[in-house]
Amino acid sequence: MFTLHIANKNYSSWSLRPWVLLKVLGIAFNEKLHPFLDTGTWNLYRDFSPSGKVPCLVDGDTVVWDSLAITEYVAESNSRVWPSDKSVRAWARCAAAEMHSGFQTLRNICGMSCGVRVRLHEVSPALQKDVTRIDELWTEGLNRFGGPFLAGSEFSAVDAFFAPVVFRAQTYDLPLSATAKSYMATILALPAMREWYEAALAETWRDPEHEQEVLAAGTVVADLRHKA
Repeated sequence: MFTLHIANKNYSSWSLRPWVLLKVLGIAFNEKLHPFLDTGTWNLYRDFSPSGKVPCLVDGDTVVWDSLAITEYVAESNSRVWPSDKSVRAWARCAAAEMHSGFQTLRNICGMSCGVRVRLHEVSPALQKDVTRIDELWTEGLNRFGGPFLAGSEFSAVDAFFAPVVFRAQTYDLPLSATAKSYMATILALPAMREWYEAALAETWRDPEHEQEVLAAGTVVADLRHKA
C-alpha cells in the first residue's frame, strides 16, 4: 500500500493534490502528516523525502516526490487518473502542467489557508491576470467536455491540481464567473474535499510564515479554525 507524506491540511496546497486524487479514485494509502515547524522542517522532511518537501509518496522501496511525479506514478497502475480519450487527456495534462508551473502571483499573494476568510487589500493587475486565466481554463474544460469536472463526467488529475485553487478562491473570494463558481461548488461538495476541509479546521497548529502571508494579502474577516 502507498504511504503519502503530507503537511498541515490548512496550508499545504501541494499535499492536497495527490491526497484528493487518491481519495476520490478510491486508491488505498496510509497518510502520514508532518506539521510545519518554526525551524528544522527541511531536515525533518529529509528523513522521508529527498527534496525535504511534501508531498512524498512511498511505495515499497520506491520514493516519489513532487505532486506531478506522484500523479504520473499512480497513473501507471490506474487508468482513471487521466481521461481515457487521447485529445481530452492532452488538454487535461496541459492544464495541470500549467497549474503546476504557473500562476506565481496567485501563489504568492493568496496562500492556501482553508479555515479563514480574507478580504483582499487589492486585486492587482497581475493577480487579476492569473484569476482570469484560471476562469478561462475552467470554463473551457467544462464547455468542451461537458462537465461537471474539467475533463468530463469523471474526476481526474486535472481537478486534483486545481483543488487547492478552489480553496484559495473560497478563502479570498476571488472574482470568478458564474461558471467557475459552479465548478467550485462541485469540487467543494466532494466527500474527499469535505474530509480535508474538516480536518484543516480541526488543526490547532499555526505556522507563523503562512499566517503572515495571509495577513499581508488582506484582512481576516473570519477564522473558522479550532483555537490554537
